Amino acid sequence: MRIAGHRTSLALEQEFWSGLEKIARSRSTSLPMLIASIDERRAKNTPEASLASAVRVFVLENRV
Repeated sequence: MRIAGHRTSLALEQEFWSGLEKIARSRSTSLPMLIASIDERRAKNTPEASLASAVRVFVLENRV
């Protein structure tokens, strides 16, 4: 996928992908757009954290 103008890959367990897809649907947004917003927040708040870790925490905090 492409985030902030560059290609990236993201390795997550299936449960986190499922949670992420549910959150994206509930917010009427695409998966890449949701991941980009998570990445943007991560870069501002915890730049030392990996994107995968930030996504996992986001899913746990925003379960629907």
